[in-house]
Amino acid sequence: MPTACVSTPGCQIRLVSERLQVHGRDESGDSTVLREIPIRDLDRLLAVEGTQISGEALATLLRSGIPIAFLGWNGRYLGGFQPTPPAHGAWRLRQYQATLDAGFCLAMAGRLVAAKVYNQRRVVQRLAANRGIDSSGDLGYLDAMLREVGRASSIETLRGYEGAASARYFPVWASFLPSGFPFDRRSTRPPLNPVNACISFGATLLYYETVSAIHARGLDPALGLLHATEDGRWSLALDLIEPFRPVLVEALALDVFSHQILNPSHFRPHEGGVYLNDEGRAKFVVQYERRMERQFMSEFVGHRTTLRQQLEDSVTRFKSALADSTAFEAFIMN
Repeated sequence: MPTACVSTPGCQIRLVSERLQVHGRDESGDSTVLREIPIRDLDRLLAVEGTQISGEALATLLRSGIPIAFLGWNGRYLGGFQPTPPAHGAWRLRQYQATLDAGFCLAMAGRLVAAKVYNQRRVVQRLAANRGIDSSGDLGYLDAMLREVGRASSIETLRGYEGAASARYFPVWASFLPSGFPFDRRSTRPPLNPVNACISFGATLLYYETVSAIHARGLDPALGLLHATEDGRWSLALDLIEPFRPVLVEALALDVFSHQILNPSHFRPHEGGVYLNDEGRAKFVVQYERRMERQFMSEFVGHRTTLRQQLEDSVTRFKSALADSTAFEAFIMN
């Protein structure tokens, strides 16, 4: 159980011995223990707003190196508690210097965008092959974008190629969705349909996990490369998750609808948008965890691994690149 998600508002989390007890209300409205979670089996905790957690439980989680994240009613990451990060001042100084180096930023961002476009191409290729559909035109376009990415001379140009590739990729990807869940464009604030709601929530989970991994390695997640460094967001985390979006976020969104894991009853309209409800979030997190922990033989690293391990390795490789820029390789799928 690497990730536990307390998705029912109003729950209380308490520490009992070496376990977390989640207290809530049963169907009759009486207080009851809904779940017990051994701390030794836990890597991270997600909780929706309205969840109460005791100081004793919070301190024990942090002492055990377990980050805690709070999500809003709309699935957005509100913030959380991080275990004390290692005091890697010298590494942070290298990071600050490297982020001001235009050549370094272009090289790292170029590898991230190239990996994202390559992974988008592989997703389309696999989906088309499974359905017996001719996708040569779309694959050729993404191949062309991949070549252009390799010749980009500025971050702005890279962003343009990334945007052009995504503009071609999403309509093709959407064509594989069930007819009951249309998707005409990407919408975020607010998500305008169930498909966008799942993409946004999946990206939030991935973003939060990457922020935690960056903190754990003593780096500053706010210093961006492809995403400009701006107040109010963790730009490096946004950068590092780019190659994982097609493989994890969009592939998972397609699966939960294609396999009827989610249906219209798992969503609710609110303030002009559409969001997962409590039951929908819980189901989605289960599928997210399964995909992150599923082992596969990776041609990229040459051994069995998981997407979660590859995400953590990506952060580690970026840290190594601060001393040797050739050390960073962005994740690519088989």
